[in-house]
Amino acid sequence: MIQTAQPNPNVEIHLPNGKTLTGPRGTIVGEFLAQVKDDFSAPIVAAVINNEIHELTYPIRIESNCIPVTMDSADGARIYRRSLIFLLEIAFSQCIKNGYLIIDHSVSSGGFYCEVNDRDPLSQEELDALEKQMRKLVADDRVFGRREVPIQEAVDYFTKHGHVDKLRLLKHRRKEYLTLYSFDGLMDYMHGYMVPSTGYLKWFALKQVNDGFILQYPRRHSPTDLAPLGDYPKLLRAFRQYGDWLATLRIDSVGSLNDAIQSGRADEVVLVSEALHEQHIADIAQQIAEKNSRIILIAGPSSSGKTTTSRRLAVQLLARGISPYPLELDHYFVDRDKTPLDESGVHDFEALAALNLNRLAQDIEKLISGEQVQLPRYNFKTGRSEEGDVIQLRKGQPLILEGIHGMNPRLIPDRWADSAFRLYVSALTQINLDRHNRVSTTDTRLIRRMVRDARERGYSAQATLSRWESVRRGEKRHIFPYQENADVMFNSALVYELSALKPLVEPLLRQVPFNVPEYIEARRLLAFLDWILPLDASLIPMNSIVREFFGGSSLKDFKIWRG
Repeated sequence: MIQTAQPNPNVEIHLPNGKTLTGPRGTIVGEFLAQVKDDFSAPIVAAVINNEIHELTYPIRIESNCIPVTMDSADGARIYRRSLIFLLEIAFSQCIKNGYLIIDHSVSSGGFYCEVNDRDPLSQEELDALEKQMRKLVADDRVFGRREVPIQEAVDYFTKHGHVDKLRLLKHRRKEYLTLYSFDGLMDYMHGYMVPSTGYLKWFALKQVNDGFILQYPRRHSPTDLAPLGDYPKLLRAFRQYGDWLATLRIDSVGSLNDAIQSGRADEVVLVSEALHEQHIADIAQQIAEKNSRIILIAGPSSSGKTTTSRRLAVQLLARGISPYPLELDHYFVDRDKTPLDESGVHDFEALAALNLNRLAQDIEKLISGEQVQLPRYNFKTGRSEEGDVIQLRKGQPLILEGIHGMNPRLIPDRWADSAFRLYVSALTQINLDRHNRVSTTDTRLIRRMVRDARERGYSAQATLSRWESVRRGEKRHIFPYQENADVMFNSALVYELSALKPLVEPLLRQVPFNVPEYIEARRLLAFLDWILPLDASLIPMNSIVREFFGGSSLKDFKIWRG
């Protein structure tokens, strides 16, 4: 029988492991989860409540399904790293009395490369004092303030403190408020969710590198350990080159890009960006010609622009009288019944052992020696290798091989290693929102892929998002460990590309349903894209890397003549 009743003073949350917790209505979710923190694989830094992500300070007012967000998840890792940047910023304001801090780019061993502008680089003593202050703040477990303020209040604060990059960003803010985090009078905008207090941020280190330093953080697979810092001279060189490109363009943040678009400089930004790309590709072609490379290896992660880059490189080589023969690695797959299995028992076509390396080595030897070779052709329907074309290279004609294993030293015979030229292609760095809020190049590649998947394969954004974690695992296993083997790294990012892709990707992201796991990621990307002004797509040249994803590339059907 239905009767009126007083509201229950308690509320329940249901966890994915089957447990149910109850407590006073209005209790913050962090207090609930503190009771079961040992049940989960890594420290908890946020929570998904009824399919919406929230900070641990979120009050539970209704019965809820709750999924803890841990540091070994993508969202958890982002929250931890973002909060760590704020901790660094706080300690910097307390220890370093001149200069300003810039969070520049990530490094693959787990960390952000940082610089201090308007003063000499930090000494080791200053860096030690900075790290000591950060650890003191962690030990004190001080709370981060959080509040929504009217845009004008944020503008007044950032004007007073000389944050020109944030003022540029806020000029284009469409919402009437901004969420600011605070600590002892310092306030900043941090794009995304944060941990509640400094005590969560136990795992970090500061290491001096070149004229800056690296803020180390844990990687997802080992969320409470710091990996040894690798040596990345070629990657750092690519980052410095991109910084020079940004200086040439007079664009150092999303805010300054928006200013350029709004002021009518979009055509200049596009044309100069493309000219810088073409100049770099021409330089690479010249290096290949001078080295007289017999094998050109091209590799890079998903949606890095490898196809367009390799075809633009081929055009530059042809202009120098060099006609590389494209050897398709996909045709060297072993028969499907010999394909290795991954840890889940599924065929692992990304493993190096999925290729017939012995036949590849034999064919390379014969081709470079001038012999006729019958190439294999892999039948993807039957999963069997068949006989393909019979070819013979002209004297001095190089081979060009594009694939995920191009930087792996085991791909080609050792005796040809010295005469090979290795080109690593990826969106290595992007302009940032401001000097404390990075734009992840992984997000750039994901946005590229969503646009291309929708246009060429009819995939929804949800479908692309659901596959992305698996794609990333393959990259971390087969591509990133070998990137420093490259002779040259080509940064395929274009300063304007997110402005060009925004009008295409936003409708796709808005179609992701609320009740699916990918909804949270779609909302995160939409919130990020909201800061960026769109750009007229008609300005993009037909041979641009962006066209590989956007559509309309003049290089789509380009093939090197094999006669």
